[in-house]
Amino acid sequence: MRLLETDLQVLTRELSLYLEIQVPVGLFGSSVGLSLVLGFSAAFACYYLSSIAKKPQLVTGSESFSHFLQEHCPVVTETYYPTVWCWEGRVQTLLRPFITSRLPVQYRNELIKTPDGGQISLDWFDNDDSIRFPDASTRPTILLLPGLTGTSKESYILHMIQQSEMLGYRCVVFNNRGTAGETLLTPRTYCAANTEDLEAVIHHIHNMHASAPFMAAGVSMGGMLLLNYLGQTGRETPLMAAAIFSASWNVFESAESLEKPLNWLLFNYYLTTCLQSSISRHRQMLEKLFDMNLVMKAKTIREFDKQFTSVMFGYRTIDDYYVDASPCRKLKSIGIPVLCLNSLDDVFSPGHAIPIETAKKNPNVALVLTACGGHIGFLEGMWPRKCTYMDRVFKQFVQAVFEHGNKICSM
Repeated sequence: MRLLETDLQVLTRELSLYLEIQVPVGLFGSSVGLSLVLGFSAAFACYYLSSIAKKPQLVTGSESFSHFLQEHCPVVTETYYPTVWCWEGRVQTLLRPFITSRLPVQYRNELIKTPDGGQISLDWFDNDDSIRFPDASTRPTILLLPGLTGTSKESYILHMIQQSEMLGYRCVVFNNRGTAGETLLTPRTYCAANTEDLEAVIHHIHNMHASAPFMAAGVSMGGMLLLNYLGQTGRETPLMAAAIFSASWNVFESAESLEKPLNWLLFNYYLTTCLQSSISRHRQMLEKLFDMNLVMKAKTIREFDKQFTSVMFGYRTIDDYYVDASPCRKLKSIGIPVLCLNSLDDVFSPGHAIPIETAKKNPNVALVLTACGGHIGFLEGMWPRKCTYMDRVFKQFVQAVFEHGNKICSM
């Protein structure tokens, strides 16, 4: 790094000297301008390479997990170079949905019934054209959990499916109740703390393909839900391993961060309206139990959770719900290998709230912490349309688990 900075400084000095000697005096003004631009570019490059582009911090609870990742998932030890013109966390978060491509994926939809009379929509990408795994009964399968109001149409889900397709794997997207266009049959939606629907989906998939290697990946709230499930089940799960991206570890800290004026303006209010929109379609069913007019007046996610989510799932107060929904409290109980990617500049999951010390005490947990990346951003390259750092982590980790899982699952 120091050598590179020195080279840039030398290059700037030599080019400036060249311009002063070679450019005619009549064009001195323009040569000065060019020198300034060149000097600024060199200074920017030095700042970027010294303060922005950094290797992620790898936190593991065991040397064996660390060695496994270094050998089979080397991207977690390589320098992450955020897109040079949008490395700041909030900018990455805002731009990612608009910049990254939305790849065409043909799903097979399945509706499964729940014990309470509801239904869950699953979108299957069967990958029947898989050359590496032509036998559907043993084709590796990945369950994907989208974020708070996300579905199988989210660009980050489509990118995960593209990476899985290249590897020959099958994917199943778990759409939370009422989010994917299906009818809400009971006055119940979803939350980050209640894992009953997720557990039903996991066992449904496992029963259908009992001989297939099986793991899961969750993004944002989907990651929180998956972590809470794993914290409750320990080793008693059909899943071999799990990958978590941009999960909020402490809901209290996340809510406080998102209620800061700029973050409220950019993210909180918009997400609140998305939540309200997702339930307004089911208003006739939900107004049997809720004052929907009051719910629709919420201006923050916390207000929405207070009037709707916490009430729906029987919590006495919103604080009780937030305690139960925070994965940091269950991390110590996770019993299968889990890789968690977070950015330290993610306003949805503040860096100080990431349970680093707890992770160090669990041999099944690995945290990959980047300096930049925002919330589900992780953009890289000059025009980060096709692949993100998160995509590469996902691809390498799932491949490592399915192809070298015997080294890690026996920890």
